Amino acid sequence: MPELTLTGLRVTLEVAQRGSFTAAAEALGYTQSAVSRQIIATEAAVGAPLFERQARGVRPTQSGEVLLRHARHMLAHVEAAELEIAGLRDRIAGRLAVGAYPTAAAALVPRAIARLHKAHPGVTVGLWEAGSPAQLRRLRAGRIEMAVVAIGEGLPDYDFTGLHVEVVQTGRGIGVAVSTDHPLASRDQVHVADLAREAWIVGAGGEGEPQFGAWPTLESPRVAYETRGWQTRLGLVAAGLGVSVLPGLAAETVPHGVKWLRVEDPALVLRRETVMVTAADASAAARAMLQAMRDEIGSAAERE
Repeated sequence: MPELTLTGLRVTLEVAQRGSFTAAAEALGYTQSAVSRQIIATEAAVGAPLFERQARGVRPTQSGEVLLRHARHMLAHVEAAELEIAGLRDRIAGRLAVGAYPTAAAALVPRAIARLHKAHPGVTVGLWEAGSPAQLRRLRAGRIEMAVVAIGEGLPDYDFTGLHVEVVQTGRGIGVAVSTDHPLASRDQVHVADLAREAWIVGAGGEGEPQFGAWPTLESPRVAYETRGWQTRLGLVAAGLGVSVLPGLAAETVPHGVKWLRVEDPALVLRRETVMVTAADASAAARAMLQAMRDEIGSAAERE
């Protein structure tokens, strides 16, 4: 009697997700005939047809839907087992403390941590969100092993003596966050002249903590609110109480009711970069996190 196989279940799931044998074959790197054979074998194992043909592609039958529901759970359990076993073989393990400035901590660093967990399941990461000066103090004190900080024009000239520093190119620069009800929200890019009469919501922090103010090339911008946290700042934006400067690094993390816009400003020469900083003798876990960051940055650049 034919039996269900993991390969057959994976192929069945891919066909259902893609809607055709051809698309599933391309996604899996199989030939279309190989996909067909796996579906035929799986149908023989369950004793019922799994897909019905339509004018464009296929869709699961009632039996197919039942199998798919269980297949998702089975494959998830198998993947979890594979990761756990890989963790037993992996020599990189333990707890890693990472610090990141707020906008990097919102998207870039969590995605890199997810990559690290997949490659090295034995590593547990603690993420500490703070401004760059506070992170560097903690790094030198040995309280974190990696700091993700921002450098460039308008920011302090940090002392990296004795530390390993790697520059990250983040691509999108800075832009502006507006309410989705704002007249400018229908665009994806605005000119700096369009922002001249806007009310600005700016950052307020302790001494030495860099904060985003109003748009840097505007003369006498009107500041409506000063807040310490990004969440509050973007909440005020969503309520239509002003607009706020927001790095493109955080563009994908804006809450409901907020839209990020590129800003065309020929007068703006603001070079800011994200850097990854570790001790010169970084641990294996810290080096693995550096690689995960590189991989995520490369992936983000491809999505741009």
